[in-house]
Amino acid sequence: MSEYEVVIGLEVHVELSTESKIFCACPTAFGGDPNTHVCEICSGMPGTLPALNREVLRYAVRAGLATHCEITRNGKFDRKNYFYPDLPKAYQISQLYLPICRNGYVLIGEGASGKRIRIHEMHMEEDAGKLVHDPQEKCTLVDYNRCGIPLIEIVTEPDFRNAEEVGDFLEKLKTTLQYIGVSDCKMQEGSMRADINLSVRPAGEEKFGTRTEMKNMASLKAITRAIEGETNRQIERIRAGKSIKQQTRRWDDDKGVSYSMRSKENAHDYKYFPEPDLLPVQISEDFIDEVSREIPELREARKERYIRDLGLPEYDADILTASFPLVRVFERTAELCGNPKEASNWIMTDLLKLMKDAQCQPEDISFSEDSLGKIIEMVTNGVISRTVGRKVLAEVFATDVDPAEYIKRNALAMVSDQSVILEAIARVIEENEKAVGDYLSGNPKSAQFLIGQSMRMFRGKADPQAVQKTLFEQLEKLR
Repeated sequence: MSEYEVVIGLEVHVELSTESKIFCACPTAFGGDPNTHVCEICSGMPGTLPALNREVLRYAVRAGLATHCEITRNGKFDRKNYFYPDLPKAYQISQLYLPICRNGYVLIGEGASGKRIRIHEMHMEEDAGKLVHDPQEKCTLVDYNRCGIPLIEIVTEPDFRNAEEVGDFLEKLKTTLQYIGVSDCKMQEGSMRADINLSVRPAGEEKFGTRTEMKNMASLKAITRAIEGETNRQIERIRAGKSIKQQTRRWDDDKGVSYSMRSKENAHDYKYFPEPDLLPVQISEDFIDEVSREIPELREARKERYIRDLGLPEYDADILTASFPLVRVFERTAELCGNPKEASNWIMTDLLKLMKDAQCQPEDISFSEDSLGKIIEMVTNGVISRTVGRKVLAEVFATDVDPAEYIKRNALAMVSDQSVILEAIARVIEENEKAVGDYLSGNPKSAQFLIGQSMRMFRGKADPQAVQKTLFEQLEKLR
């Protein structure tokens, strides 16, 4: 048994996938030239007034219902005051006193090993901008495109005891939010990031230790390393008789160490007060019922249906349902090709290999959801061979090309003209007189050689059975 126990709580920031920002009509699309998705409102110009985006409220309620939260019927926004270069108006509109959702949970693990991670609250707020550090010019630039992007901040209770539980929770939360369509949760784009509050105490102790916070962690691997690194740092200090300071730290994943940034702030440091420019938020029972009906079939129910109704193995169903972007590809592919098991086979063997080789996450899939179904359909109908189908899928995965156009442009369709097949077989027989003679003398190895030479003539673009049948018919005529 370990001498010390780690206690962890998370603050998870999730960017909502609404088309416009939380308090203005600026677009939320990722990318774009710096400071092009910004207006007077989200940049905090004097004399402007925010107006709450109704879809943000809808998405927040949907997220709360999917994580078993209580919905606050009468809420409001608060103003969080602090100065930072990426926050041009020197305050953030958030929720402190009456968050939109409270007292929920996410279940991680299964059966006896399952654990309920409690959600203390979930509140709506606006995102800040982004600082871009330029080491060559030795300066820091500010991009305000992200200002006003709608966020929900999900604050857990300190229920985690190791990095594995944190990873399981974030994966489960990510999957749930993707399923209900409130966020793409692309951690590499900052759509989902976590602050880690961590303390260490002697095993068996009830009282919490002094916590530190590591902010804006945007990679599951980095989060795991940060937890392990900060745990070891605190234990080493405790063993050396040194105190732990309540502070915000920055994790350097390349060096595997954390650095102190500032003392940890408390709520009173931000001088919260009710946001004077926004009306209170009143949510009716009818609105909650309406949002509840919008929540689609979630992962566990969908997994059971795939096994029960589609006849998929449990392993396939588990992999396919682990990510909603993969669910969308699978279901559209199965619909187009009419064969769920064949759709699953192509995804499990071919698509996942392409994703692994490219180090691509399911949410990064950029090709049309119709493409794989079209490829399978053409293989099934004998338009292309499976070998060619794999090559086409690789090109579709890389460039999102239309499969039919790519096949036509590169002359990859199967050769079905019998006169063309006869002409090619005649050439093989003419160019391999010795092998033909050996075959006619009863040497079976020569038959395999001649089949290989024949198939090579078509570069995988002819039906092997048709080629073999024609080859042997022509060889028998020589006896």
